[in-house]
Amino acid sequence: MRQLWAPWRLEYVSAADEQEGCVFCLADEGDDEERLVVHRGERAFVLLNKFPYSSGHLMVAPRRHVGDFAGLDGDEALELHRLAAAGMAALGETFAPQGYNAGWNLGRIAGAGIVDHVHLHVVPRWAGDTNFMPVLADVKVLPEHLVETRRKLAAAWPR
Repeated sequence: MRQLWAPWRLEYVSAADEQEGCVFCLADEGDDEERLVVHRGERAFVLLNKFPYSSGHLMVAPRRHVGDFAGLDGDEALELHRLAAAGMAALGETFAPQGYNAGWNLGRIAGAGIVDHVHLHVVPRWAGDTNFMPVLADVKVLPEHLVETRRKLAAAWPR
């Protein structure tokens, strides 16, 4: 069996513990452009991941601070999934990905960098993309500034 090592993930996960306040609660209260918020709903919102696996990597989070997936109420869970679908539509219009990874990392052992505020990842994918997991010297190439990506996705958000 061949091993794929991703040591930069430990640095990212460890840094999350050092931050003052919840990144999602801070993003929900801040300026959309500064916090990379693409869309705000009634019970949930969508923002770009500051450490994306690929261009357009979105996260959908409830506005209420909740760390347990089972703690989401039905309206929150429904809106989270509706916003993920709308995010895929905006990504499709903006970047034309050929597929998506969508998923929950629940708990540190499952890869969650932020364990106390659940969130859904939506990662656009393309055939042959190698940026999903860097293969050369821990380097990712993102072709566009995150603020510009946020602007494009917000403009393409389904009405």
